Amino acid sequence: MTASLEDKLKNRIREAGPMSVAEYMTVCLLDPVQGYYPTRDPLGAEGDFITAPEISQMFGEVLGLWCVQSWIDMGRPDSFHLIEYGPGRGIMMSDMLRSASLDAGFKAAVQVWLIEASAALEAVQGRTLAAAGVPIQWAARLEDIPAGPSLIIGNEFLDCLPIQQLICDDPFAGKKGWVERRVGLDDEERLCFVKIDVPAASILTDKLPEGARDARKDDLLETCPSAAQIVDSLTARFSDHPGRALFIDYGPEDTEFGDTLQALKRHEKVGVFSDPGNTDLTARVDFAALAQTAQAAGLDVSAAVPQREFLSKLGLEMRAVTLTRAKPDAKPVIARQLHRLTDAEEMGELFKAICLSSAGLAAPLGLR
Repeated sequence: MTASLEDKLKNRIREAGPMSVAEYMTVCLLDPVQGYYPTRDPLGAEGDFITAPEISQMFGEVLGLWCVQSWIDMGRPDSFHLIEYGPGRGIMMSDMLRSASLDAGFKAAVQVWLIEASAALEAVQGRTLAAAGVPIQWAARLEDIPAGPSLIIGNEFLDCLPIQQLICDDPFAGKKGWVERRVGLDDEERLCFVKIDVPAASILTDKLPEGARDARKDDLLETCPSAAQIVDSLTARFSDHPGRALFIDYGPEDTEFGDTLQALKRHEKVGVFSDPGNTDLTARVDFAALAQTAQAAGLDVSAAVPQREFLSKLGLEMRAVTLTRAKPDAKPVIARQLHRLTDAEEMGELFKAICLSSAGLAAPLGLR
């Protein structure tokens, strides 16, 4: 009988000691045999969560117009890469291409690349985009995609990158005052969080966000080394060719303290140790830390603006009116979709949009 992923995690902890939160997330989400993403389609009403493109076609359609304007801002290159991190079922890309392809020059120049970890979702994406009318290719990493002008989109991608958790043990000791929170076993051999009472490794504390200076004793800070690696990849890609990366995700504009790691199953929050490999694990994105890292790397960085402001500037309400006129019977549905995407109590304020660009481009549409 094959051991469960939970048993494998426990055995690893028994052999090597408590593991980092990042390692726990990586194994749970990406184990090739029992991990969450490689083994299922987690999206939609029958899955564990619903993303904005699944809520309404309008989301992807206005992003398509954003892409056209960004292509124009880059000088209308004859060939460029449109790259999506974590493209789900391919619905957002399909909606983006439908609106962006109204510009014949854009459609003739675009080459689509999807960065996907799930073989199950890759097959779904292939079916969704079969009639897109533009070249569609897949890659495991950004670095595997040929060089050239690039537009990169990531919707609800950053929130599932592995995080590290640090606890402020001594607010007056600088970076040496932080200790690591890891995943270990309690007295009954159950997975649990444990505090490691030695200073955290310098690789975790050398580049803390500026907001970490405000920490008080026992404050918990989440950092995302993987986001810094993505910034490095973007910087390398944009060094010789113009490019932009737009990320839309949930999290605060400024660095905040606290444990935001959560697990989702069937649209409900469950314990992060309740069913390893069978729940989605996410954490809020620290947009201030992301901006700080990108600016230090020499990229132009927009402010992180609320999703409702961004989508409104892209003409979401106007698109809703157009759809309602075309299908009057669908007015209640379209109104609910608009509410879900933009209301402050729904996705409108919690979700933010931020753009990282190569130096010298015009200000990106819809952002400040």
